[in-house]
Amino acid sequence: MILEVDAVSKRFGALAALTRVSFAVAPGQVFSVIGPNGAGKSTLFNVVAGHYTPEAGRVHFDGDDVTGVPPERLNRRGLAKTFQITNVFPEISVADNVRVAAQSRAPESGRLASLWRRTEVDHLTRPLLEAFGLAGRREALARDLSHGEQRYLEICLALATAPKLLLLDEPTAGMTPGETREATALIRAIALERGLTVLLIEHDMSVVMGISDRVAVLHFGEKIAEGTPEQIRNDPKVIDAYLGGADD
Repeated sequence: MILEVDAVSKRFGALAALTRVSFAVAPGQVFSVIGPNGAGKSTLFNVVAGHYTPEAGRVHFDGDDVTGVPPERLNRRGLAKTFQITNVFPEISVADNVRVAAQSRAPESGRLASLWRRTEVDHLTRPLLEAFGLAGRREALARDLSHGEQRYLEICLALATAPKLLLLDEPTAGMTPGETREATALIRAIALERGLTVLLIEHDMSVVMGISDRVAVLHFGEKIAEGTPEQIRNDPKVIDAYLGGADD
């Protein structure tokens, strides 16, 4: 398994945000985490990404115990994360956004001085922008992109770091239905093409059911179900807690 979350618990004061949550993600899978608002999804992602250290339990990534390892070190190990709120560099061009992200692949010494000018950076940048329909906007400032284009750019930034595991936090948030369908198809195609493992939080159930190999369901910080999209769709506990209840 490329990712193993073992009995992870996280508290914020008196609030138990996560209680002994466990699951494992196989290489090449698209694994989604769903649940109502307040279920603990973002807390779980932040534990996996190194932003939070759990009070109990362990996180293993690519065979190593990475519990509490800082995000920048996890990124160097091959874990990349996008955010629920778009997180790009608004005052520089689309292409330069991706170049900056690609610099994290360079050796620590001379990263800014050397990699920026290397032709391999452009060899990496060009196909990413083409895949997400941004090649024609490469010289535009990121701030001038549409919301959907900015979401695409953020995924490009994550992919530019050559991750083994990509964490996507509601990548279609704020997109139109057409953009959502395109994004779903792109994420699935890129995951298959690159053999990339994806851990996904997504509020749009059509996206989750259309893109996922497996789905875990959180409710009040506990995992109440895990299975294939079809199993989750028909699970009475899920229907009661999420699909037939509160919106995410």
